[in-house]
Amino acid sequence: MSESDAPRVTRLLPDAVHQAVPRPGTAVVRLETTHDRQGALDGAWWPRSRDIASELPGLVTALSEYLGPITRVGLDGDAWDGLPTRMTIGGRIVHIDSFPVGDDTILVTRGDKDLFSLLVVPPHATRDAARAAMAAAVRAGGQTTAEQILIDTGTGRADPGDPGQPT
Repeated sequence: MSESDAPRVTRLLPDAVHQAVPRPGTAVVRLETTHDRQGALDGAWWPRSRDIASELPGLVTALSEYLGPITRVGLDGDAWDGLPTRMTIGGRIVHIDSFPVGDDTILVTRGDKDLFSLLVVPPHATRDAARAAMAAAVRAGGQTTAEQILIDTGTGRADPGDPGQPT
């Protein structure tokens, strides 16, 4: 994966997210503006596809620069293609936990037990919907669930080819 393929991690307040999220492959994480981490989410990630083998290395590499070594990720196994149980990323083994929960998040663990919860914006989301969802996810103290954020922003979960999903 080239350096340009790695997700960009933005350290901006929500008001600035609208200018900071130009394309899929971006991660927005609130790391410095709140120390108590009382919100439901710690950030958001907008992957380019549902191919975890091509998407996860860039996210883990980018987050490792700010959080330190990532040891584990947990995600909805039904939402990703070809989900392995572990991957080697940056010379480290990252364990992957899969749960059929449909909760629109990815849980990232650094060390033994420090957990970060990120909203996963569907790859097919429009730029405006993704920006709005990512801004909501990093709102300090926000208690809105990932699912509700996606509903509120019109981002949706299903692929755009799904006849039951508005386009």
